[in-house]
Amino acid sequence: MTEETPGFEEQPDVPSEAAKTPDDAAKGAGSADKAGPAGPAGDLEQVALQAQLDQVRTALNERTADLQRLQAEYQNYRRRVERDRVTVKEIAVASLLSELLPVLDDIGRARDHGELVGGFKSVGDSVEAVVAKLGLQQFGKEGEPFDPLIHEALMHSYAPDVTETTCVQILQPGYRIGERTIRPARVAVAEPQPGAAAGKGEGETAAPDEESGGPEEG
Repeated sequence: MTEETPGFEEQPDVPSEAAKTPDDAAKGAGSADKAGPAGPAGDLEQVALQAQLDQVRTALNERTADLQRLQAEYQNYRRRVERDRVTVKEIAVASLLSELLPVLDDIGRARDHGELVGGFKSVGDSVEAVVAKLGLQQFGKEGEPFDPLIHEALMHSYAPDVTETTCVQILQPGYRIGERTIRPARVAVAEPQPGAAAGKGEGETAAPDEESGGPEEG
């Protein structure tokens, strides 16, 4: 006879699935869920990221356009300020030089009469050099055509040797700074002699009558 150990009974084999704990079962279920259809969720996430990227790019383009517009406005502002600064400087210099024009006239008259000599000549030359350095230019010459924009006619006469209104004498020279006229040149002008052209035309038409010798005698 075979002796059996008292109090010990053989237990039947339990399948491995039954040996799993509830936690193991839950983990398995979770793994099964993750391994399920994940494709649509991934596509939605990618679409959302692309939309966010498009928004960022749009905002960046708007900020870049704003920056370029501000830079252009700033450059225009700088040019306008520089132009105004130059204009104000020209006006100030012109106002100062306008007060010196009588002095320059006296220097010019003294030179014309041979009185600009000695120390006075040195002073006169220095004054003219300073005003020239500030941009003052003298204009007005005898024989140039009369221009009402830069000339002021103080005397008027007729002359047979001119073909248009001409400045025949400079009474006071004109002055300008750049394109700005400070004082027009004050001049005496001469116009062509009235009727000179008409008389010339009559003389030309009378010549054929003189050559014809009048009517023939019958």
